[in-house]
Amino acid sequence: MQLSADYDIAIVGSGFAGSLLAMIARRLGKSVILLERGKHPRFAIGESTTPLSNLLLEELATRYELPNLLPLCKWGPWQKTYPDIACGLKRGFTFYHHEAGRHAQRDDQLLVAASPHDAIADTHWYRAEVDAFFVKEAQKAGVEYLDEVRLRSAREEDDSVRLDGDGLTVKARFVVDATGPRGFLHRAFGLPELPLPDSPPTQALYTHFTGVRRLDELAPPSELPPYPVDDAAVHHVFDGGWIWVLRFANGITSAGVAGSFDLSEGEPAWRRILDRFPTVGAQFASAKPTMPFVHAPRLAFRSGAIAGPRWALLPSAAGFVDPLLSTGFPLTLLGVYRLAEIFERDSTSLDTYARQTEGELLATARLIGALYATMGNFPVFVSLTMLYFAAASFSETARRLGRPHLAASFLLHDNPRFQMRELLERARTVRTEAESQALSEDIRRFIEPFNVAGLADPRRLNWYPADAGDMLRGAAKLGAEQDEVARVLDRCGFHAAR
Repeated sequence: MQLSADYDIAIVGSGFAGSLLAMIARRLGKSVILLERGKHPRFAIGESTTPLSNLLLEELATRYELPNLLPLCKWGPWQKTYPDIACGLKRGFTFYHHEAGRHAQRDDQLLVAASPHDAIADTHWYRAEVDAFFVKEAQKAGVEYLDEVRLRSAREEDDSVRLDGDGLTVKARFVVDATGPRGFLHRAFGLPELPLPDSPPTQALYTHFTGVRRLDELAPPSELPPYPVDDAAVHHVFDGGWIWVLRFANGITSAGVAGSFDLSEGEPAWRRILDRFPTVGAQFASAKPTMPFVHAPRLAFRSGAIAGPRWALLPSAAGFVDPLLSTGFPLTLLGVYRLAEIFERDSTSLDTYARQTEGELLATARLIGALYATMGNFPVFVSLTMLYFAAASFSETARRLGRPHLAASFLLHDNPRFQMRELLERARTVRTEAESQALSEDIRRFIEPFNVAGLADPRRLNWYPADAGDMLRGAAKLGAEQDEVARVLDRCGFHAAR
C-alpha cells in the first residue's frame, strides 16, 4: 500500500522510547507514523530504571501533557494505577563479589539505596507489557502505528526521507531510528561502526526465569541492610564478568551474564558459570528458563554517524556499552528529551545532539571499561562505582531543585570539574592494597564537591542508605539552602509514611 508523503516524522521501532517520542511529537502538532518490525507484546531486554531516568520520564510526561505515563515513574503509583502491567521493585543497586568455590560474605557486598521506601522506589520494567502499553498510548495520542513492517531501504531526498518495504512506501520530513544497536538506519545508510575506547570485547547470554530464589532467604542478614537486597538491580560480579538478576512481581526474573569470554554454547555456558560460584548456583538451583537463552556475541557498539539533516538515531541506536549500572534508560531518555526540544523549536540543526550523544556514550564506555578491568579487585571496583553514584545522585538532585544546568550531561562528562579519565586509567594499574587505598581516598576527595549521598564513607562499610541528612548537608554544593532541599524531599515523597 502507498502511505501519505505528508508525515512530519517517522519513527522506526516501537519500544518505549520510540513510542514516547512519537507521543511527544504528536502533542507538538506533528503528523507521526510509528513503524514496528515485530508485533506486541514481544520480548525485549533492558528493564531497569534509575532515579534519574524516572525523573526524566516524569519531566517529559509533565511538559508534554502525557498524564497516563506519570504513574510509571514510581513503584507505589504504578501498583495503584496499573496493577496489571508487570514490573519489579527496585530499591537500589546490590553488588556481590564472587570467587570460584566460595560463598559470598558480608564483606563482598556493596549496597547503594536509591529510595528510602517502596512507595517512591524505582522499577524493573517487564518490557513485553510496558512497551505494549506505550504503543497503545501513542495510538490514543493520534500516532499512526503499523506493525509487522519489513523495511528494506531508506533514501534521503530533497525535502524528505523515503522508506521502502514490502508493499510499503513512507515519506517523512524527519526519521528517527529507535531500533537499537546496529539497527535499521545504521544498516540502510551503510554507516560505519567505530570502536568504543577501553571497552573489552564482551558477550552476553540471557533469558527470563521462574523459580529464582531470594538471596535473603538463602542467607538471612545478621544486621538490617538499607533495603532488602533482592529488591534491587542485583549484580553478581566476578573476575571478567557479571550476572544480573531483576525480579518482576509476576514471578518472572530477568537474568543473564555479560563478560569477556565465550558464551556461544548457550545454556551449558550458563550452567558452568553457576557451578563456579556457589551463592549464585544456590540462587538458581530450582530456576527454569521461560524461553530459550539469547546469545549476544558483540555487546559494545558505536555508530560512526548519529544524525543527518533529516534523520537521527536515538542513543539506544547510536551505541551500547553494557547493562552494568543500568545506564541505558537515562541515556535514551536524555536523547528523547533533546530531540523533543528540537521538534518543539522546529530546528533542523542536529550537530549538538550528535555531539552530546556521542560524548555521553564515550564517557559511559570509559567508566564501564574500567569497572570490567577491576572486577577481580572488589575494593577498587567499589571505589570506581562511587564516581557513577556521585554523578547520578548530584544530577537527579540538581534537576529536582530546578537547576538542570548544573548537570546538563550524563555522568557530568562536560563538567570541567568532573573529568575522571585519569582516575579510570589509574585504576587499571592498581596492584597492591596500599595503591587501592590511595585510589579510594583520591576518589573520595574527587567526588566531594558533588557528593550529596554520603558516598565513599568508610564507616558505612559499603552499605549506603537513602539518607535525607546527606542531601541536606550537601545543599550548598548545589547552590541551595537546606530548607529548599527539604521542600524538594517532601514534594517527591521522601518523608511519606513508610
